[in-house]
Amino acid sequence: MFDHTTVLKDEMIEKLSVKSDGTYIDCTVGGGGHSAKIAKNLSEKGTLVAIDQDKTALHAAENVLRKIKEDIIFVHDNFKNLKKIVEQNNLEKVDGIIFDLGVSSPQFDEAERGFSYRFDAPLDMRMNQNEQLTAQKIVNTWDYNKLVHIFFTYGEERFSKQVARTIERERKKAPIQTTFQLVEIIKQAIPARARRKGGHPARRIFQALRIAVNDELHVFEKTLHDAAELVSIGGRIAVITFHSLEDRICKRAFKTWSKPIDVPQNFPVIPEDHLPPFKEITRKPIEPSFEEVEKNRRARSAKLRVVEKIRQWDQKFIHKEGWKQL
Repeated sequence: MFDHTTVLKDEMIEKLSVKSDGTYIDCTVGGGGHSAKIAKNLSEKGTLVAIDQDKTALHAAENVLRKIKEDIIFVHDNFKNLKKIVEQNNLEKVDGIIFDLGVSSPQFDEAERGFSYRFDAPLDMRMNQNEQLTAQKIVNTWDYNKLVHIFFTYGEERFSKQVARTIERERKKAPIQTTFQLVEIIKQAIPARARRKGGHPARRIFQALRIAVNDELHVFEKTLHDAAELVSIGGRIAVITFHSLEDRICKRAFKTWSKPIDVPQNFPVIPEDHLPPFKEITRKPIEPSFEEVEKNRRARSAKLRVVEKIRQWDQKFIHKEGWKQL
């Protein structure tokens, strides 16, 4: 059973401003919470495309959403292939594209998926289980410098070097195969005083591994710019992030898209091709209410940002964080 509580559901749909005959793409359909709200607002002329790289999530969403609207298009794929998906389904006009990032509750709670440090399971962490790279492969084969890079960059772990050195030492004795093996190694590496504050000592390392396994930041950054190109004028892009790295990509991209390109001070008017292609609908991110966080602790770090396209996209407005490829 795929039992997932959707975060910022009403706020997302309100800011998306759904048109009854519009075309919408949910890049991370998960349990279908946001898509269900969209589908209820669509007429027979409306189109909804539901994408997820996790087959379990996609099947669960299909069971829910078919009862609301029968002609929803379900796609098992990584959203990095958004352009191809739009082309294959002959979508001439896209009125809204949404992203709900992060790992869903069932993925965390299914021990065998290896996402959580709370359960003893094989080190996996793949969103798409057809992919080859796993967390087990990373911790057993990647060199010290690569491990330090992902732990520090993706996990913001200040003891990255110590953890990487301890992994190197321990994997020489025996392969690191399970989540609990890795948790014990992390505890060895992080000083006792630091382990007593800031949550579970393995949290940042597990986040870093999950991001690396699924190439989450590179994929999101690329696809966000693809969405900017694909969405129609008057259409909106809505993104819910759950950690600072995703939110930084979204925030800086949206701000870049929404500001005119600088011109010399003596220019009488801003040239047309310097005008921004988007406007920010949310100047500050929308965060969950106290009541929502009380009901769902995993909502506490969520942030919703939304932009609307007002002019044709121009490549000059691309903003890249420049995450170092591994």
